[in-house]
Amino acid sequence: MPFFPIYDLPTARQTILQRRGWSETAYPQSLLDGIRAIFGEPLTPEQAVARILKDVRDQGDAALRSWSQRIDRVTLEDFAIPPEAWDAALERIDEELRDALWAAADRIAAFHRRQPAHSWIHQDQDGTLGQLVRPLDSVGVYVPGGSAPLPSSLLMAAVIARVAGVERIIAMTPPDASGRVPDGIMAAAAIAEIDELYALGGAQAIAAMAFGTESIPAVDKIVGPGGLFVTLAKRQVFGVVGIDGLPGPTETVVIADEHAHPGMVAADLLAQAEHDILATAILLTPSRELAQAVQQDIEARLQRLSRARIITQSLPERGGAVIVPDLRTAVEEANRFAPEHLCLSVADPWALVPLVRHAGGVFVGESSFEVLGDYIAGPSHIMPTEGTARYASPLNVEDFVKRISLVALTPEAGATLSAIATRIAEAEGLDAHADAARERVQAGG
Repeated sequence: MPFFPIYDLPTARQTILQRRGWSETAYPQSLLDGIRAIFGEPLTPEQAVARILKDVRDQGDAALRSWSQRIDRVTLEDFAIPPEAWDAALERIDEELRDALWAAADRIAAFHRRQPAHSWIHQDQDGTLGQLVRPLDSVGVYVPGGSAPLPSSLLMAAVIARVAGVERIIAMTPPDASGRVPDGIMAAAAIAEIDELYALGGAQAIAAMAFGTESIPAVDKIVGPGGLFVTLAKRQVFGVVGIDGLPGPTETVVIADEHAHPGMVAADLLAQAEHDILATAILLTPSRELAQAVQQDIEARLQRLSRARIITQSLPERGGAVIVPDLRTAVEEANRFAPEHLCLSVADPWALVPLVRHAGGVFVGESSFEVLGDYIAGPSHIMPTEGTARYASPLNVEDFVKRISLVALTPEAGATLSAIATRIAEAEGLDAHADAARERVQAGG
């Protein structure tokens, strides 16, 4: 099979365009072997995460230290990184990066200040109805680390939480082998003005934010992307705390016609494929000539990319070009796939925008490529994956507020509506409900 395969549509529907649910996930044997080495027995990833969560819930900081040592090979006495260290990192990074992080934070804040998330109250002859919008008290942001620490992810969550008015914002990110957190992430923490930063990663970090420990108070909601164990941990603590969703590996669908620039399309696909061996990068096009040109360009560019090893695993398995009859069919397939990112690299991209129903973000034209969305465009890059764009949205102000219904009726309206409520309660067989409503009917009468 070619490195970047080209599929006909029926084959693609059975392979790279087919969605598989959580229950169908097949874990690599290398992953299962690694779990066995750490836990001393064969466990599924779900079972391993459940054990870590239980240990942290039962043993607090001691479990955090134990699992950080066993999994991350790092020994930590204190998990908190003091704000002075963030400020020092902000001064230490080069000026160009510092300016870039500030610019990104400003654009993220400006975009999300435009979101309507406000209380409203309506009064009429029946009294008052309304909705109170209140920010969450506390939020925890998980920031991926490892081979690609992402200060941008901290900004894409914490800045929005600050715009929403969240009182306490904390962040957790995996330390390196010496226990240090990258300067870029500490600098982003200073720019976003979060309240606490901890050197903790993986399922143990999610457990600390969900349950709290002696040194880390629990939060009300956990947001942010992460790897398999972070996602499984968020899934298992949901209900104890809120979560933003279960983001999986990143994914991009590019719709391109014969007018698209093959080099730009290739570059955009490679930018997604380098994230993770499970990343998805798909081209939908009616032009076989373009698909072949992109295929050649990808192979030529690959030689000079530092993460080529990851790309050579992700693209052949989960990527490729799909030849479709026309652009309308391309959009229909994209809607069915519901990708995290949908890029429209066509001569008239605005003609396709009204047809888009399901996507985390739509990138209109080759000047609005997805990498700008990763860093600087404005909307959060934390977007729904795995087809959840059918019902979910990118991280936004709504994720950091809650709505409280307000009901303040006049006695007359209360009596009138109580008569209606009584009849419904009787139909449901809820006698106490009906009695409570009758009391108001009599009082109003």
